[in-house]
Amino acid sequence: MLNYLDYAIIIFYLFVILLVGLWSGRGMKSLQDFSVSHRSYGSIVIFATLSASFIGGGFSIGNAEKVFRFGIANIVLLWGFSLKEILVARFIAPKMDNFPNVISAGDIMEQGYGKSAKVITGFFSVFLCAGIVGAQVGAMGLIFKVFLGIEPIWGILIGCGIVIAYSTIGGMRAVVLTDIIQFCVLAIGLPAALIFGIVKLGGFSAIREAVPASHFSVPADSMTIGAFLSLFLTFLFGETLVPPYVQRLLIGKDAKHTARGTMLSGIFSIPFFVVTGAIGLVALTLDPKLDPNLAMPFVICTVLPAGVRGVVIAGVISIVMSSADSFLNGAATACINDIVKPLRKKPLSERHELLLAKLLNCFVGIFAVVFAIKISSILDILIYAYNFWAPVILVPLAAVFLGVRVTKAGFFSGTIAGAAGVLIWNGLLKSPMGISGLVIGVFCNLIAFALANKIYASDDERD
Repeated sequence: MLNYLDYAIIIFYLFVILLVGLWSGRGMKSLQDFSVSHRSYGSIVIFATLSASFIGGGFSIGNAEKVFRFGIANIVLLWGFSLKEILVARFIAPKMDNFPNVISAGDIMEQGYGKSAKVITGFFSVFLCAGIVGAQVGAMGLIFKVFLGIEPIWGILIGCGIVIAYSTIGGMRAVVLTDIIQFCVLAIGLPAALIFGIVKLGGFSAIREAVPASHFSVPADSMTIGAFLSLFLTFLFGETLVPPYVQRLLIGKDAKHTARGTMLSGIFSIPFFVVTGAIGLVALTLDPKLDPNLAMPFVICTVLPAGVRGVVIAGVISIVMSSADSFLNGAATACINDIVKPLRKKPLSERHELLLAKLLNCFVGIFAVVFAIKISSILDILIYAYNFWAPVILVPLAAVFLGVRVTKAGFFSGTIAGAAGVLIWNGLLKSPMGISGLVIGVFCNLIAFALANKIYASDDERD
């Protein structure tokens, strides 16, 4: 149980986060300030804010839950995300100097395929971001209930209220500054929880003896190789170049700093996923009958001493806040910049653009609450949300970043093929062999995109 010291630490931490976020909103005047701040951050800041953003409820609490249920195979699956970060750092981040005046993924798509592609990207950006915020909302309610004894709905209102307040008033500057604080807390807190847990159990050998041997199999015994590979690819493709990460690529002072920060984030994620997954094994050893969703909270409450426990709980809260604020900002930016502005005949003033972006923060937060209530597993929410992005947008967006010759026909052919691939594979065929429709959709998009580009590019050359 928590004592007064733990409560004091948690309340103080939440107050500091709110204060820093509100303070950082001074002087914000435009949608560009709200979306990408002043574009002068170095590699260490980009590393911290990227890492804080991706380490959300799904990749921490959700990872502990899945490892508790199925074993270390889930850690290996999440390394697909790590590989994605490293590939982006190697091949895409170094090219960011080619996009000096853009603020969203839609802006980049417009350069390759025109205004209609920008609007389509905006719609899918909003749905994706709302879904991922939904995962964090679900985690927020769980955290407040387990740690503080507060009913989930009130925990959601408190936690999300703080996030909405500072991300609305402070925009990207608030997101980055609070991400730095949150990253420092969680990077110390969760490894501390694992170390205390292993020590309490008497070493890793005790875990090895208590945990079923099947939990150390890769892939898991309940999973075919095909299903395992498709899930690995789901985490590889799922969040690649999603709106908040594109915005992180745009806030660096130059491409060199952006690439270095992104690479550091990818490398950091590899051991971090081991830490959060191993906490699930500690929980399984302590209480095999435990609700898997409570694996990480149970370990923190059971093994940590007072004071340290308060800091680590603050770190867990950081996990959720740091991801939620990024995707809220991404959704608001995409809606205003990629949907509202292109569709309006009369341009909005800078003041009205900024006001609408702030209002969207609140709306997406409410939408995410509804989304979270519909799906119980935090990690499952992430996988569901990925279907709004990778099969439709990833291939044509990556092509523009990489400087591939593209056509509008390629974009529309790929988009239709990708969406159809997901719907047919998951909806009509019910995911044969356990293979994710997201992966099928991405490859359908890639094939149609490449064929259409080749055909129409050849026609242009003949003309």
